[in-house]
Amino acid sequence: MKLSTKSRHAITAMMELALHKKQGPVTLADISMEQAISVSYLEQLFAHLRKSQLVTGLRGPGGGYRLSKPAHEITIAEIIDAVSGLSKHSPQYTAIAVDGDPINRLLWKQLSGRIYHFLDGITLADAIQEEDDIVSDAHIVTNTPISPYSARM
Repeated sequence: MKLSTKSRHAITAMMELALHKKQGPVTLADISMEQAISVSYLEQLFAHLRKSQLVTGLRGPGGGYRLSKPAHEITIAEIIDAVSGLSKHSPQYTAIAVDGDPINRLLWKQLSGRIYHFLDGITLADAIQEEDDIVSDAHIVTNTPISPYSARM
């Protein structure tokens, strides 16, 4: 399993959708502004997320993207799988060198499996809750209001 910048961006973009689900579909332009990621790059990521049926796109006025299923049913591992182009069953998935010695291959295969299992146990809802806890703790420490939209002003 490869934890790339692409994966990280996909996870944060999906968190945006989950955080704003009550406001309706979220545009890529809004995610771009909030996360400082280019719209064209987000289009590429969302093509993979759509293909994996993690998001649904809505066209027209008021359109944008929304999660295809509840945040508590989407795991971080699913998001990584969607944008990496690999399934956990493909030989490249574990990123093991074919010519490596058998002990190293076994070690990295087991480690990769454990990482996948760990990330498959964390849902998008869990990740959002973790972020909310961090923001709440920061507010208590600094005693200043924190707004998720302060960067837009």
